Amino acid sequence: MSDYNLRTMMQKPERLAPGHRMCAGCGATIAVRAVLRGLKEEDQAVIGNATGCLEVSSYMYPYTSYEDSYIHNAFENAGATLSGVETAYNALKKRGKLKDSDRFKFITFGGDGGTYDIGFQSLSGAMERGHDLVYVCYDNGAYMNTGIQRSSATPRFADTTTSPVGSHSNGKMQSRKDLTAIIAEHKVPYVAQTTLTRDFRDIHRKATKAIYTEGPAFLNVLTPCPRGWRYETSDIMEICRLAVDTCYWPLFEVKYGKWKLNYEPKKKLPIEDFLRPQGRFKHLFKPGNEYLIEQFQEEVDRRWEDLLFRCSRRD
Repeated sequence: MSDYNLRTMMQKPERLAPGHRMCAGCGATIAVRAVLRGLKEEDQAVIGNATGCLEVSSYMYPYTSYEDSYIHNAFENAGATLSGVETAYNALKKRGKLKDSDRFKFITFGGDGGTYDIGFQSLSGAMERGHDLVYVCYDNGAYMNTGIQRSSATPRFADTTTSPVGSHSNGKMQSRKDLTAIIAEHKVPYVAQTTLTRDFRDIHRKATKAIYTEGPAFLNVLTPCPRGWRYETSDIMEICRLAVDTCYWPLFEVKYGKWKLNYEPKKKLPIEDFLRPQGRFKHLFKPGNEYLIEQFQEEVDRRWEDLLFRCSRRD
């Protein structure tokens, strides 16, 4: 997309109608709108949606906020559902039951609970089988829909209802899973990590690549949650910027096995800049807890150096 034009992208017809019930300051629907702008206007889509915040707030039978065909599937099988739809579409075309002009793309959305955890088997199977679809994880770092429980995407030391901060606990004690790297190891055509940066250039470009690269593609999108992360709703874009500039959430892509870093901060910010605006990490800033921030910083630095190494390799 060397001819990328923000105005043109933003003026595309919306495929997610307004009036849904998502929270103010939520990243999920912003991500959905940005991803669906990657579709060409003449193309249709079948949208899958695992149970979660996005599903319960954009769909109430028989009504949906999506302008394209929509399927609500169970928490654990978003990948399998769209695999079946894509297979049926190919079968119908082979039998001559669809016109050449009937062009469909297959895109499914799932939160980190339905992607990193419960739906991982279904996702992995869809990637391994080579279905021509896009799986988009809107990663808000916990099971937000059911009460802000920790998931394997929840960062270390985060305060959740199942990893509560208290006199004997500093929040979640385990590090978060690196799902983007795990899916890249499936050797699929396209994998990318992105978020809601200010000009949307990165997510628009990656969505278009994912949709129009033949074969399975995976997008991992950091989508802050104001209830679970406890930030001011108007600060969502700043939270995303800090996630990128502290290298907590680097922007990169893996195309046919080749890793590419899309953005490197001119000045890498300390991780505390990302943690401080979020209420789920407020305990880290109490006197005597400086060592916890140091441990968090060490993990971020280690992952960042590993990413730089992967992106610098020449096969």
